[in-house]
Amino acid sequence: MDSAADATAITRLAAEHNLDVDPETITVNELGLDFRVAIVDAVDGQRWVLRIPRRAEVMTRAQVEGRVLQRIAPRLSVDVPDWRIHTETLIAYPLLPGEPGLTLEPDGTPVWHFDEHSPVFSDSLGTMLAQLHSLDPETVDDTGITALTPGEHRESIRENIARVAAEFAIAPSLHDRWLSWLADDSYWPERSVLTHGEIYPAHLLLDGETILGVLDWTTASIGDPAQDFAFHRASVSDAAFETTVSRYVAAGGHVGPRFGDHCTEVFSLSPVTYALFALTTEDPEHRAAAAAQLHPEEGTHP
Repeated sequence: MDSAADATAITRLAAEHNLDVDPETITVNELGLDFRVAIVDAVDGQRWVLRIPRRAEVMTRAQVEGRVLQRIAPRLSVDVPDWRIHTETLIAYPLLPGEPGLTLEPDGTPVWHFDEHSPVFSDSLGTMLAQLHSLDPETVDDTGITALTPGEHRESIRENIARVAAEFAIAPSLHDRWLSWLADDSYWPERSVLTHGEIYPAHLLLDGETILGVLDWTTASIGDPAQDFAFHRASVSDAAFETTVSRYVAAGGHVGPRFGDHCTEVFSLSPVTYALFALTTEDPEHRAAAAAQLHPEEGTHP
């Protein structure tokens, strides 16, 4: 679909939900795997975010996300989306303040808009995650959110690896690494907390290096706190990561003795997460990309 036809389709979709927008102002972000995201001006001047599902099943999961957002919004000091429209074909909310920390160029090249090593960012991230992880899980326990004990979480990872291994070739070095990590109690947390599940700069709205808002709570769950530190651990220096963890602990968060190592292992599992997505979508391109990540030497599957 060309850009003009796309703008017309988005304008029509908004109108079907009683939202009158100016098609000349539409910009589309293709970064998300589950949703296309359009930012647009309504005729009254209010800017809106439109989340348009790529597949019907993502809207079923969005029911849970919407309920979670309602519960946590008044309990966090950062902004989260206020879904004013939520149907089977569209989620829409007023644009939140701040700028995303990461965007993509049309050719897919990532563009960073802040210094992730900044002490200001480390302080802001550690404070925000401590606040989130300190929320009582009972706040969201009737929303339909996935809730796993630490033991159940470990077993779910083991099952996911087995499912992926049945469909793809996994490099022995990766497979052995993951099984060794799963078997070693010293890595694993003793309690589960409310997590966002995919904290990385494209989901953070910033003023300079201070977090103002957090987007895309699709993967929120009661689970391992390391999920929210994994990308940060993989992308910053040891010193910046330790600054973030120190602030997190000072603000009420809890970490185990091998927390940094555990976050590294959580991030290493990213190819499994992507492979599960590829299996869900049954998209040949995603499947090929997942195969390449799981077996970098060959990039093939049986």
